This record gives sequence, C-alpha cells and structure tokens, in this order.
Amino acid sequence: MTATTLVFLGTVRTGTAVGDSSALAVRDGRIIALGDEARALAGTADEVVDIGDGLLMAAFGDGHAHPLFGGLESFGPQIKELESVDAIVLEVGRWAKEHPEAEWIVGASYDPALAPDGEFDARWLDAAVGDRPVVLRAHDYHTVWCNTEALRRAGVTGTTPEPRLGWIVRRADGTPLGTLREWHACDLVLDQVPARPVDDLVEAVRRAGRAYARAGITWVQDAWVEPEMADAYLAAARRGALTVRVDLAQRADPDRWRAQREPFAATRARVAAEGGDLLSARTVKFFSDGVVEGGTAAMLAPYLDAPHSCGMPVWEPDALAEAVRAFDADGFQIHIHAIGDAGVRAALDAVEAAGEANPPWDRRPVITHVQVVDPADLPRFAALGVIANFEPLWAQPDPLQTELSVPRIGEERARLQYPMGELAHDGVRLSFGSDWPVSSHVPLEGIQVAVTRRTFAGEPAGGWLPHQRLTVEQALTAATAGVAHQAGADDRLAPVPGAPADLVLLSADPRAGDPMDIRHARVLGTWLGGRPTYRAGEE
Repeated sequence: MTATTLVFLGTVRTGTAVGDSSALAVRDGRIIALGDEARALAGTADEVVDIGDGLLMAAFGDGHAHPLFGGLESFGPQIKELESVDAIVLEVGRWAKEHPEAEWIVGASYDPALAPDGEFDARWLDAAVGDRPVVLRAHDYHTVWCNTEALRRAGVTGTTPEPRLGWIVRRADGTPLGTLREWHACDLVLDQVPARPVDDLVEAVRRAGRAYARAGITWVQDAWVEPEMADAYLAAARRGALTVRVDLAQRADPDRWRAQREPFAATRARVAAEGGDLLSARTVKFFSDGVVEGGTAAMLAPYLDAPHSCGMPVWEPDALAEAVRAFDADGFQIHIHAIGDAGVRAALDAVEAAGEANPPWDRRPVITHVQVVDPADLPRFAALGVIANFEPLWAQPDPLQTELSVPRIGEERARLQYPMGELAHDGVRLSFGSDWPVSSHVPLEGIQVAVTRRTFAGEPAGGWLPHQRLTVEQALTAATAGVAHQAGADDRLAPVPGAPADLVLLSADPRAGDPMDIRHARVLGTWLGGRPTYRAGEE
C-alpha cells in the first residue's frame, strides 16, 4: 500500500523546548518531520496545507466531559441557552406539542440561576404540559426540575422521606416543590424515565463526536459511565460512529462499590478487546460531593445561607479512601469529582491512602473541578502527584457565581476558588476539561477565561482573582499535553516526529494579540491520527 504524506507549511506550536517550527509532515497517521526536513517533502506530498496566519498545534483534549449526555441533549427541548423561566416553559410546550408520541418529555440543561436559590416550581411546567411527565436537568446535572405529573408517577409526595443522598425541595406545607437535588432525590424521578434504545445512544455518540471535531478535540474523558453507556460506546465503535478517542470512567457507587469491582474489570477487558484503537475503559469515577450552587458541595465550615449544613458528602471520607484503595489496587486510574474544600481534602486523603497501601505504579490520579481549596491542602497536589483537572470556563464571575455560589459561601471562601495559578506555580500537572454539556465544550473559550479570569463582556477589568491567571502557553499546555498526560498518552504529549498526528489548525495564533480575542479564533481543521475529522466548509 502506498504511503500517504501530508505537509503543513507555516507556524507549528510544538509546546516543547524545541519551540515553534515552520512546517510539519505526516505519513500514514504519524508525524515524521518538522521544519526544513518537513518542507523538503512538500514537493512530493499527497497534500500540502498552507497554515497562513494561523497556527497548527497538538489537538485539544477534554479531560472531563459527558459526551453521551451532550449528544442526547439534542433529542429533547432545546433549553440550554434560554434566559428566563418563561422561555423554558414555552420551549417545553412547543416540543411536547410537536412530539405527541413522547411518553416523557426529557431535556437539559437549564440555568439554575434563573430562579431564586435555584428552586423551580412544578406548576410552572404544568402550565405547558400537565398530562405527561416532564423532567429537566439543570446544567450542573446535580439537580432536576419536574412537573407535577412526573412527581406523581415517581410517588414523590409530602410524606416521602428525605433520601440519604439528596434533598426534596419542599413548599412550606411540606409538599414537593418540583426541584430535586443530588443522586437519590433525582433518581426518584429519573429511574422512572424509559431507557433509550441503543440506536439513540449510538446517534448521540455520533453527534458528540462531530461537535468535538468542530472544536479541535481528539480525546475525551467520559467522566460518568453506567453499564448501558459502555454498551452504547461499543456499538458505536462497531458501527464506525466513534470519531474521537474516548476513555470511559465507570462510576463507583458508595452503596455497592464492592460488588462493582469484578464487573468494572470485565468491562475494561471487553472494551480493550472489542473497542478498537479509539476506546478504553481504564478509569473509575468517584463523586466526593455535590455543587456549591446547590448547597451540596462538602465544605469544612457551614454555608452562610444554611448554618446547619456543611453540604452533602457523597462518600464518608473513610469509605472513599477504602474504595479508592481497592480500585487503585485493581489498576484503575482514579478520577474524583471534588468541589468543596472538605470534598477536595477527602479526595486528597483517599489518593494518599491508596499510595501508602498499594505498590507503586504509574497511577496518575485526577481530582477534577477543584473549586474551593483550603490553602493548607494546596501543597498536597504536587506531593501526591495529583493531576488537577479544571473546567476553566467556570473561573469567571458569572451569574452562577454572583447570584448563587458567593452568597452561599461568602467572600472569604470565594477567593479560594479555582487556584490554577498557585498550583501551576507549585509544578502541579494541570489538565483542562469542559464538563460538557454542563458548559461549553469549546476549548478556546475556557482557555480565554483561564488567561484573563474575565467574563466575555470583559468583567472585571483586572480579572477575577487575577493571581490565579495562567499564561497563554500554560493554558494551551493544560488543554493539550496536560490532557494527554492524564490520558496516559505519552506519545501524544507534543506534535513531534514519532507522535500520532492528532492535530488542530486554528485561524489565528492564541498567543498573539488581545487575550480577550482568543475564543474568536476558528478551528479550520482537525486530524485524528492524520485523518481529517473536520474541515471548515466541508461539512
């Protein structure tokens, strides 16, 4: 078979001590040359791409996301960008009218800041749909808003006891309002929703892959996988619907994790045998706590608006440590959602316990979100070799911060949020994620916020907690090499000879010009192993 050669001419960011190069050559999916050596191949190459004023660099990765959920959002009412309760209700009513065959109306992701304290009333949805159940996820995926019929079908009434992990938000008379927070409360309704057919799930994977390719992404950590989702990914791989590298993080349940160990290992082996080159399942996901805006993130001190509460740990710290030790011993990479300062501390303690109990190996533990960190815990990230996975788009004073989070934790703790700059200074490996569909999957948007700590409108002028800003180079590294390190893909740390040609071509160099313009650079092309998965204008 004749080798295929592709040459790029123009500025190439290697992200290494080599610095930028003036050209890059690819043959049969791998980078074979840089600079003058690559230029010399242009005359006989099968294709030459002129980078022009743009930048060629390693493709982006997404170190924490939910691709299947993101793809499924396109199946229901489109409520994600709506800016009022009335607009959401109108869209739900429109979708329900156009889909009389749907037994349940299921959608996501509404903005929890649109109602006081994030508490949404079932009767608002009843005005649009009263005869069929409606369930909507908040964009944090830790809260649902449902109508009265959904509550009725789930048997949630004024006498329903509070679940162990979750809160039923109630009216003054004790009846359910229509807002459910966290696992066991949300599941009261979600468990009633009919399962989607495999064909829908495969199509969701396909749609997610297209979205990632348009954004310049070639590797994703799916950070919340249930058994049926692994089956869907394998079906997608068999059908050629998987167009991005994905690692599956199976979710450990605090009530049944011991019984999950053998099935998790079996799924890992099955994915390795059947998933091809793009799919793996080498990670176990833990939720240490909830979210600040919902008052469920685990805090060391009580919430200001709920002095009786320090949040809702999903695991007791000792139980988390025991489970992390066990899955670490099974050879799984550990990936822990930790948002509150108590949640972060428990996650660090669990990683430390695993390292002390088990033989050394290349474990690369990940703590994700890292929202509020007690200063005493910052040095522990480097000492324990923890990868700090941030969703950089969140590090701005948007309404979620100003209307929900800061009033709940106060200004003093608010100043401890998203300590990217301090951890980078300490030499901690940073990786970037999006938590899509919780927030935008477009890496350049998050990179801009990481560099400026400002909203897209430019507020505040000096940056929010400006000492935590990253340089553009640091942010690009977190979104590329940082994620590749998290993925265990040491051959994809940089676009240098020998590496797989996972590449993205941008219309402008994010390192040049105003940092507030970074997000306006366009993705002109994405290559996965030298194969184009997206080219602007060719969709």
